[in-house]
Amino acid sequence: MRDILLDPDDAAIAKAVIALAGSMGLEVMAEGVETEAQRNFLTELGCLAFQGYLFSKPLPVAEFEAFMRRV
Repeated sequence: MRDILLDPDDAAIAKAVIALAGSMGLEVMAEGVETEAQRNFLTELGCLAFQGYLFSKPLPVAEFEAFMRRV
């Protein structure tokens, strides 16, 4: 996702993957989302699931569970 807003090829790949998944009745989870702009761009393409540093750094299981209880 790092260059999705800068590189037209990266943007085209993301758009194609999301469209293909949608045509197959599948959902897409974007990994490596680090900025609101990336999330907004992906949302406009129809991707509604994300993970990455925008939301949290990687966590051990116990910390993840505590994090999820707070959200």
